[in-house]
Amino acid sequence: MTGQHRVEIDTGKPHPARMYDWYLGGKDNYPVDEAMGRQMLTLDPRVPVMARVNRAFMHRATRWLARNGTRQFLDVGTGIPTEPNLHQIAQEVAPDARVVYCDNDPIVLAHAAALLRGAPEGATDYLQADVRDPDAILEGARKILDFDRPVALSLVALLHFVSDEDGAHDLVGRLLAELPSGSHLVMTHATADFTPEESRAATEKLKAAGVTLALRSREEFTRFFDGLDLIEPGVVVPHLWHPELGEPVAGQDDGVVPGYGAVARKP
Repeated sequence: MTGQHRVEIDTGKPHPARMYDWYLGGKDNYPVDEAMGRQMLTLDPRVPVMARVNRAFMHRATRWLARNGTRQFLDVGTGIPTEPNLHQIAQEVAPDARVVYCDNDPIVLAHAAALLRGAPEGATDYLQADVRDPDAILEGARKILDFDRPVALSLVALLHFVSDEDGAHDLVGRLLAELPSGSHLVMTHATADFTPEESRAATEKLKAAGVTLALRSREEFTRFFDGLDLIEPGVVVPHLWHPELGEPVAGQDDGVVPGYGAVARKP
């Protein structure tokens, strides 16, 4: 695996990947992650539904891309393995698809063997890197992906943990700049547009625990796709993006899902 090193897991503060795992009913999280997750549930009990909606969006977007000719995927902010993983969706449609996973949480590295289980040898890899270090991501990804051919860059439920001060839009631009014409950007992002009071409280609680939450409006989210061609239906609430490509998530229609999703092509 690219960039593998000794695993040092910080259990003293919550981590978004482990909280996400807890929302999905996983076991690869710590008391600090569960405690913060429960605080989030007091603000909005539908957070686990949101997590599953994001996961389902990734499945549908990957399926759409593979059916439409994409054979290379770079998934940044992979998270702890939860089957089916992106490579399983892509390679079910296109067995020759290549996938590079990337995350900054050492616990994901610890589970990378499980993440890659069943993948064709040499077609899937994992690298330990942070989205705030795009050069490291690009260097590692080049070892398995051919940057002369289109790549789908997946940033699902990730950029709302990267502030404007950390240059979120510039980071995406840097990654996209290295990808050729015909590549795609796949994103979901949480927003305060629908639940401003709850979102403000969640942002403050996470900040107190050392976790950045940079919720963005529809306009701010759409800016990530400047210069790209949005795939229909454009920027929508995640579960409304090509729902015919997957099964609905239980509870997705019981109230607002405060986020956006979109897929766009680089001309």
